[in-house]
Amino acid sequence: MFAGLAALLVGCAGFVPQPGPAADPPGRYVDLTLPFIAMGDTQEHEPTGYPMHDNDSAVDAYVEVAQRPPEQPLFGRRVLQWVLQAHRDEPFIHLGDVMDLSCRSEAQRMARIFRDAGSPGAILPGNHDGLMFGIYGYRILDAVLDGDAQRWNHACRRGAAPEDRRHKTEREAFSKRDFIQVYITQYASLPQFVPGLKPPPERGEHRLSWRNPDPGGFVSAIEAQVLDGYRYADSFMAQRLKLPRAPGATRDVYIVGLDTNQAGALVGLWDTVMGRSPGSMGHVHPDQIAAVRPWVLQAAQKGDIVVFAGHHDWRSLGLPTRVLLRTLMSQLQHPLVYLSAHTHRSFWAEHRALDRRPLLELNVSSLSDWPVAYRRISFAYDETARRLLVKGELLPGGARAASSDADLMAAWEAQACKQIGPVPPSFLSFDREMVMRQRQSRGSLVEWALAALGPVCPSCEMPLYNHAQAYQDDLLEAISQLGAHLAGQDHRLHEATLPAWCGDVDFLGCVKRLKAEQPQGFQAQVELFRRKAQLVDIMSSHLDDLRAPEAGAYMTCRAVQAAKIDFDLTDDAHNNHRGEAKRQAEQFFRVEASVGME
Repeated sequence: MFAGLAALLVGCAGFVPQPGPAADPPGRYVDLTLPFIAMGDTQEHEPTGYPMHDNDSAVDAYVEVAQRPPEQPLFGRRVLQWVLQAHRDEPFIHLGDVMDLSCRSEAQRMARIFRDAGSPGAILPGNHDGLMFGIYGYRILDAVLDGDAQRWNHACRRGAAPEDRRHKTEREAFSKRDFIQVYITQYASLPQFVPGLKPPPERGEHRLSWRNPDPGGFVSAIEAQVLDGYRYADSFMAQRLKLPRAPGATRDVYIVGLDTNQAGALVGLWDTVMGRSPGSMGHVHPDQIAAVRPWVLQAAQKGDIVVFAGHHDWRSLGLPTRVLLRTLMSQLQHPLVYLSAHTHRSFWAEHRALDRRPLLELNVSSLSDWPVAYRRISFAYDETARRLLVKGELLPGGARAASSDADLMAAWEAQACKQIGPVPPSFLSFDREMVMRQRQSRGSLVEWALAALGPVCPSCEMPLYNHAQAYQDDLLEAISQLGAHLAGQDHRLHEATLPAWCGDVDFLGCVKRLKAEQPQGFQAQVELFRRKAQLVDIMSSHLDDLRAPEAGAYMTCRAVQAAKIDFDLTDDAHNNHRGEAKRQAEQFFRVEASVGME
């Protein structure tokens, strides 16, 4: 049974490249906008909560990117920070999946980075921003996995001792409603960007409709609705973004940022195993369409350009959603463009189904998995030919535009890795060994299915804690290696306040003691895991306080390097179509394309 289930999940679906835009005809284009930065899928992950089979191996059995090398949860958010700091003078749009497990701790860490960006920006909700692992919701856990609906919350209770109530609340898990409420609250604390924006209450159903009184504001309008109880996944937040106008532009350009994660009634465990999960497909309900329709009609009346954006790529949107959007788009008398994320691979595509007018899609890369990349986008228009040109510079860039994965990696090395000086000889070999060790320690799909469908008992959970112990060891080892590679004034590991149970030794000494322990029995395993997780959590928070440029460059470099190594160690049948040849077939390295009316 389980062998057949595993085969079903990991079975290779045939890859057929999407039809892409043809070569651009000559045109007389006038720039409409200044550039903005577009990225997606940072998927900040909380690695120190109570372990779960879902976290350990299950999802990774059929979606390779689900469990990442230890460098990613420790250093991965520094990639986003590096991108935002490198483009402080340009607005940005994050196309969703800021979080991974969807924990309050993940949101807090990312909010700090966005607050320090120094430029206006917007985040569209992704399926990981309010659903556990992007596929589960509270009621699935409540009805199927455990009676108190506590597993998600326990997995988000980051590395704390049982008596530490600060990290052991009943609200460590982060629902879709929580995401919208906290996002708007964080934005409202920046009145220079969104004057007059008031956050929704933490509880209760609430409808928000806000317009920016500043006609030049980047975030020009927000329509949101938050719902409690069983309906929380139907909450939505749509945003209208006004792009900075280029000198000599003939019209304004707006982005309608959709919330493609109105998941609806959540499905059960078997549906999820069969691939019918509320996160894999995107949905936009009629209430959200009605909320954004006035924006589209107003733009059509003024002759402005409207670009649509959402987390899910166009093919991952449910058919009813695509019909609704095509109907809405029919109100516009200009070429159509859609920006997306979700796939972790990036492409250009041209869609002609449901309407004779083509829809040009630019899907941006992930910042958590290879190919780690992002886009610098602007628009130009040929009034006579009625063609819209999308300039989507692939970044980071080198002296010339990247045309291969080797070029892209060389750009990261030139812009991040070389800032730390000569790379120690052990650097790459250490990361490769760590990634290989982490991959080998993953659990199995059989273990996950047995744990999910059967009773919880020490003998059932022992393998889970064995895998969790190995992952915490690798996290601690990665931090130790950072201390060995960076100068003391850059890593300042000696300044971190260690738990009392470390005694009179420093961080390295405490790690050595933990690794030397030989726990006997299930409870001893649990206690040792908790101490390791607590130490990882303390040191991870310490890393966020490191402001030396060398430290930021080092962590960015390590995260990108580990993502590339993990990608290279994954066979082509299991990398979710992220292989270079398949991305080349979908024009990954292309940097601009145009679309017309027919």
